[in-house]
Amino acid sequence: MTAETSQTLDRGLRVLKLLADTDHGLTVTELSQKLGVNRTVVYRLLATLEQHALVRRDLGGRARVGLGVLRLGRQVHPLVREAAVPALRSLAEDIGATAHLTLVDGAEALAVAVVEPSWTDYHVAYRAGFRHPLDRGAAGKAILAARQKAPGDPGYTLTHGELETGACGAAAPLVGVTGVEGSVGVVMLADVVPERVGKRVVEAAREVAEALR
Repeated sequence: MTAETSQTLDRGLRVLKLLADTDHGLTVTELSQKLGVNRTVVYRLLATLEQHALVRRDLGGRARVGLGVLRLGRQVHPLVREAAVPALRSLAEDIGATAHLTLVDGAEALAVAVVEPSWTDYHVAYRAGFRHPLDRGAAGKAILAARQKAPGDPGYTLTHGELETGACGAAAPLVGVTGVEGSVGVVMLADVVPERVGKRVVEAAREVAEALR
């Protein structure tokens, strides 16, 4: 800690991070051990966070992330969309296919930004807010694949007909963006994805990642 930072705020943020990393919540004792502070300090931190709905405690006394975090999170998507749109627009125009930025939302993939090409006679309709399981479609599978790969090896994922009959998808994961897990991809009506699309999607994902850093 430096003179310019707040120890209490730092501890409160550490509590939120610890709770976000568990599905079962944490007790006061567990938080006390992980933070290296006494239980009284933890009680005060939790009481303050509860007042802002950032933390809730269940009947068993275990602390969990509260619904107030969701309200904060909803404000992140517009900022992410704004940063991603230039790269998505370039990708859509270059490939002639609908481009999208997809982020992880629990066990689902959530499209938060979509750009359609302006010059094609037809293209796949895809809307922001569209959800699908992470293990279906190129966007989700690219994210899952990135979890298994070594850092710096993004690669790309191709799928056919998994979300819409006759539609192909190509997607590459975002790499090196702290706190954001997602992918950039395109969806098109085709039997196969043209060879150059994969590399172009990786390039667009890198551009979006740089814009978000």
